[in-house]
Amino acid sequence: MNPLLYRGLITFKTCFLKKAALFQQKGAEFSEKAGDYARKLNIDHSFLHKMEHQLQIYNTLSRTKEIFRPIHPGRVGMYVCGPTVYGDAHLGHARPAITFDLLFRYLRHIGYKVRYVRNITDVGHLEHDADEGEDKIAKKARIEQLEPMEVAQFYTNRFDEAMKQLNVLPPSIEPHATGHIIEQIQLVQQILDAGYAYVSNGSVYFDVVKYDQDFHYGVLSGRNLEEVRDASRELDGVGEKRHQVDFALWKKAQPEHIMRWPSPWSEGFPGWHCECTAMGRKYLGEEFDIHGGGMDLIFPHHECEIAQAVASQKHPMVHYWMHNNMITIAGKKMGKSYNNFITLEQFFTGDHPLLTQAYTPMTIRFFILQAHYRSTLDFGNEALIASKKGLDRLMDAVQQLERIEPQTGGNVDKNFADELETKCYAAMDDDLNSPIVISYLFDACRTINTVADKKETITPEGLEALKRVFHTFCFDILGLSAEESGNAEREEAFAGAMDLLLDVRAKAKANKDWATSDQIRDRLAELGFAVKDTKDGATWKLDK
Repeated sequence: MNPLLYRGLITFKTCFLKKAALFQQKGAEFSEKAGDYARKLNIDHSFLHKMEHQLQIYNTLSRTKEIFRPIHPGRVGMYVCGPTVYGDAHLGHARPAITFDLLFRYLRHIGYKVRYVRNITDVGHLEHDADEGEDKIAKKARIEQLEPMEVAQFYTNRFDEAMKQLNVLPPSIEPHATGHIIEQIQLVQQILDAGYAYVSNGSVYFDVVKYDQDFHYGVLSGRNLEEVRDASRELDGVGEKRHQVDFALWKKAQPEHIMRWPSPWSEGFPGWHCECTAMGRKYLGEEFDIHGGGMDLIFPHHECEIAQAVASQKHPMVHYWMHNNMITIAGKKMGKSYNNFITLEQFFTGDHPLLTQAYTPMTIRFFILQAHYRSTLDFGNEALIASKKGLDRLMDAVQQLERIEPQTGGNVDKNFADELETKCYAAMDDDLNSPIVISYLFDACRTINTVADKKETITPEGLEALKRVFHTFCFDILGLSAEESGNAEREEAFAGAMDLLLDVRAKAKANKDWATSDQIRDRLAELGFAVKDTKDGATWKLDK
């Protein structure tokens, strides 16, 4: 879109918003007029809802929080680097998956149409993220005596299953690097034609020094060329390069290399950095809104992506770069290269020496959401156990809301739920601050428990509004699920049985049969049920 036209549209919509806001201030009648005004102007009705939320996200490129303004109003293009499928997903993989699932859910919730692309790397990712060495998937295939695609498919299936368990929504498109060799060859040719790459012994390398002279290499990471040169390792095959800092766009396959494709330069395979640039452009266009991934990808992967895009099309491709921080063990990044990782399957079964017990997928998800995505998160059994208790507290509150009987004239009304909703949205709009959202929900849990214990009362309108807020934030946005009670009919029957048992106990107390009353209470406590006697009768909750 023409930049002047784009700015004009933004100005127009800002004016529209002011007018719509004026309508809304005047009451329901004017709010209806605002909607009519939107329809007359042929503006997407969800536009009002989106603009209620001034979403700010931290842009790694500018190193500041910025108000999110998509290229195309009402639509978002988002690309996130997915897994290299040569082993089981571990906790470090779960963090970007859950982080960008949170973003995906929230963008859709506030009214955007989102095309979410998350790739599968099944070729080109060499050992140590280098330009030489063995392909990670090919190496696994050689060791296991399997076809490389057999390895890739097996671990792709395992990754997808783990994501389902974590309640991570599938992306809109999940392209594979091996399915886009043609697009990657075209990208390499464009960079060659622009003069920012060269052929050497059948391989093609990006000329970082020449690119840096015309643009700047290091805009994302903040590194200058000398720092990059000093940090570069002496690698096998460096003699093919003009400069040590140059990176491979296409590699000529050695005779023993299994995964290879024909190209104008040699039989070989694309460099690791090419796939995301090529596939992002194919499915999201020459410019798109958000590119995400782990912080460890800022350099060199994402820095190289920027250089490839600018070299091939003369302008940047991505407007907002977002990166989640690392999960650490004893202060060290968790990862396969450090051999200190714990797979998600091991977390779910408890089968790892560092684990004191098994943890459910929702405990893992909640553990990750309790920290802001840009902060480091250190693994520990104590932290995970605390997360389980916190998750149980939230889910218990949700269940309590279903059992509470509202009262006309209750002292907790709809204003309580409205204030909670406003605060939670404000936290989400502030760079997806999920831990603050959770803290607000925890505060509300205290009120819910007080009402459940019949120390306070809640109005019917207040109860319905509070149910809606908890459902919206716990399930729709945070993506949690009630693991132990997924069947609503079972839950209802279970609650009915408990109420019947407490009725029996109440009759025993009325008949001064203290032995039976105490036996029921104590036996329920052994089973994990906390029974609380109040002036209006007994209440209960599962306390495990």
